[in-house]
Amino acid sequence: MKNQFSEITTPPPAAIQRVSSELKWAGNIGFWVQLVLGVVSLVTVLFSAPSLINSENTITQGTGFGVFSAICGLIVLAVGIYFSFRYIAIARLLQKANPAERPKKVDTLKIIRIGLMVNLLGLLLTIIGAEAIVGIVLLKSLARPQLALGSDPREFVNSIDLLVIQANTNTIAAHFAGIVSSLSLLNRITK
Repeated sequence: MKNQFSEITTPPPAAIQRVSSELKWAGNIGFWVQLVLGVVSLVTVLFSAPSLINSENTITQGTGFGVFSAICGLIVLAVGIYFSFRYIAIARLLQKANPAERPKKVDTLKIIRIGLMVNLLGLLLTIIGAEAIVGIVLLKSLARPQLALGSDPREFVNSIDLLVIQANTNTIAAHFAGIVSSLSLLNRITK
């Protein structure tokens, strides 16, 4: 009976503790960076997107696709945040005394790879959205002289346009943080 008790309460090997620590560290960094940047981007896009999409200006009539891509990037970012949270949960499971309750290395690497692919997809969608919106803003700035009097203000580059660009930039940075945390985990765990 004593022997069984000592086997159950023995701490995990040093290599597993190291992997658990790295998963927890990268998961926390990725989770919080992505969450903060994602919330800021979401609020910004939700605040400014209606004025871009409902514009009757022919110059801004392509922004719907850009805003749609930006929102898709934010949705995929939510999935990326979930995977960062999963890294933290896996780190806790690796600390279990019973080896049968710990996740296998293959399963952990699979989750990290999926998280990496999710962030790469989100990055792609967000870059597409950013390119579309920046193109529209560039067309607006080139179509009319910025000092023209009596023109419709929606034809000019305004703060709403810049807010959407900022939101896309934040989302790109958030996906980049997820990619960096996943790649650093893959690098450290597969050593």
